[in-house]
Amino acid sequence: MQLRTAPSRQARILGVGAHRPPRIIDNAEVCTWIDSSDEWIQQRTGIVTRRWAAPDVSVVDMSEDAAAKALAAAGLTGQDVDAVVVATVSHLQQTPAAAAILADRLGATPAAAFDISAGCAGFCHGVALAGDLVRGGTATNVLVVGVDKLSDFTDVSDRSTAFLFADGAGAVVVGASEEAGIGPTVWGSDGGQADAIRSKVSWLQLRRGAVPLGEQVAVEAAAAAPEAAPWPYLEQAGQTVFRWAVWQMAPVAQRALDAAGVRAEDLDAFIPHQANARIIDAMVKQLKLPDSVHVARDITEMGNTSAASVPLAMERVLADGEAPSRGLALLIGYGAGLSYAAQVVRLP
Repeated sequence: MQLRTAPSRQARILGVGAHRPPRIIDNAEVCTWIDSSDEWIQQRTGIVTRRWAAPDVSVVDMSEDAAAKALAAAGLTGQDVDAVVVATVSHLQQTPAAAAILADRLGATPAAAFDISAGCAGFCHGVALAGDLVRGGTATNVLVVGVDKLSDFTDVSDRSTAFLFADGAGAVVVGASEEAGIGPTVWGSDGGQADAIRSKVSWLQLRRGAVPLGEQVAVEAAAAAPEAAPWPYLEQAGQTVFRWAVWQMAPVAQRALDAAGVRAEDLDAFIPHQANARIIDAMVKQLKLPDSVHVARDITEMGNTSAASVPLAMERVLADGEAPSRGLALLIGYGAGLSYAAQVVRLP
């Protein structure tokens, strides 16, 4: 007996939405936490401000706002969604998945719902999965959210990371299309360098106790009980990650272009993970992108929002009119794992 399969079809991004927390933290405020300067931070990263969510705002809360906007932009409701994919590393519950809670809030039940953990590459992983679900006939519309609340995991006394991380959520709806709107994904990982970006302590160590959340208590708690009350703050080997991203990610981006049959000059926008302005500049140079290609630089105002980085930058590019609707954009995410993923998409 031959198995019945769904007819082949294409997938594209139908709508995008964003949540940017209202609290803006500039470099001057960061420099009250650590011995640094606005000039040093801007020169090293390109970051001028970043957004932090309120202590009582969760990754699900931010996801709900971004997702509702993406659905509205696509002309859909939660009832039209067949699957919800949330890319995050900062959901504070091991289980249930943030995606399941989000699906319920959006009225998407009984849509399939699950989280994926691929660090800053998570959103591009989600787009790859959503595209395949739609093309394979498993789903007609898939909601993909990239969200992180890294303020919960930022050690404000750590001079190497305190100025980097931020909060936010970005969402897209991937749906069926008559024409191809999502190119082949080039992805991978290098677990041999997993320690380059990681939590400082494990869940096992956390059994001894935990410090409260929020930057207002982080320094006091760490000083009062550094051994008895660990918390999984993020740490990274900055130079290792910088060199890996600069020299390894441009070839990945080029492979994504080649796989999609697209040349650099065919692009309308380049939307890379917003980790560091110097990394973005190096990738632009290596890819030999012409001046006609708009390069997303949301990092200046938003900082590094991990999985939310690429969709937030996409939303900004479209909102500011820097790239046309249905224009071609090269996406690439990279980070903890060390994981990466890149694809060419047609913008909504």
